[in-house]
Amino acid sequence: MSPTRQQVLMYHSVDDYQEDPYSITVKPWRFRAQMSWLKRHRLRGVSMKELLRAQRASRADRLVGLTFDDGYADFVTHALPVLLEHDFTATVFAVTSRLGGDNSWDPLGPRKPLMDARQLRAIADHGMEVGSHTQTHLSLPGATAAEIRAEVEDSRMHLSAVLGREVSGLAYPYGHADQAAIDAVRAAGYSYACGIKPGAADPFCLPRTHVGDRDRYLRLKAKRALHRWTWGRRR
Repeated sequence: MSPTRQQVLMYHSVDDYQEDPYSITVKPWRFRAQMSWLKRHRLRGVSMKELLRAQRASRADRLVGLTFDDGYADFVTHALPVLLEHDFTATVFAVTSRLGGDNSWDPLGPRKPLMDARQLRAIADHGMEVGSHTQTHLSLPGATAAEIRAEVEDSRMHLSAVLGREVSGLAYPYGHADQAAIDAVRAAGYSYACGIKPGAADPFCLPRTHVGDRDRYLRLKAKRALHRWTWGRRR
């Protein structure tokens, strides 16, 4: 499978907030405006599975990948209704040992609840893709081979059992990926993996564009233009 040249947007949490030390939260009204901007520009947000399938059929020109790392429960209340309203799909990458828990890996907080197994099955039934964000949100570079294997293989088996369907994608925690991690993900049977490195050309470390609460129309337009310029140079 060749790497996607289509833009993939990386979200985390969609919620109202008082503090956001990692800049990972988008307010619900802003998220709605961002999705409306895509719609007005005749772009359709889709899951990674849908995007890659369309690319193989040479039908991905007006598609944009939508991904949500960590599996926050606010996806159900704030993101899902907007996606369904716009006829969009998305991929949620869940941390499998933390289902129903919180983002304890973020030392600065704030603590945010994560989706449980029932909620993951519900969003999958609404057409969303669910992928792995590893077992514990461990940064994989520097981990032992056994740790990496457990993080990527156990999480895939766990999610497949929870969902009752095959899990084909993974997103690296913090976007951190080295060759050992990439090789382990490929060996574990995934079809693709998402990182954040601009210009990456490996289908097991696909680049994504971070989207935050400050991204209004002009910033979205600029980020899309930068993505197209970056990939244009690679052709």
